[in-house]
Amino acid sequence: MAQQTRPKRQATASKAAATRKQNAAKQSAARTKASATRTRNSAKSTANAAESTVKLAGRTAARRVDAATSRLEALARQAERMALIPVGAALEMRDAVVHTARTYSDPRTASRELGRFERRGATALRRNRRSLERQARAARRDLDHATSSLRSEAEHLVDEVRSVA
Repeated sequence: MAQQTRPKRQATASKAAATRKQNAAKQSAARTKASATRTRNSAKSTANAAESTVKLAGRTAARRVDAATSRLEALARQAERMALIPVGAALEMRDAVVHTARTYSDPRTASRELGRFERRGATALRRNRRSLERQARAARRDLDHATSSLRSEAEHLVDEVRSVA
């Protein structure tokens, strides 16, 4: 192989250096582009995560407000109930007094009411009397049964004593 001249060697070396520089620049550009893509994707992901976090924070705050509102409404209902119960009881008493006054201020209705009370009392006494009589009959029956069995045992013992004597 023939020897190259110095200018030719230098030209070849320069060309090789230029190719290396060009290849290095291409690699650097590719790395830069890949890094930019990763950065862009990471930024998108971070933005999406931030958006989700904001949505969740909004929902959480709304739920807290709803819970606090519900507690306040329940407390208000309890307070209202505590105020309304005595009023309702007083109105019931007033109605009962008015009804009683109307009933007994008219002689006919008073007589009708007293007759109703009398019938109700008589019915209750009859019912209780029947129940008491039923219990008394059952007690007598049990007593008669117990005494008859004792009597027959006693007669049996007397017969045995007579036969032995």
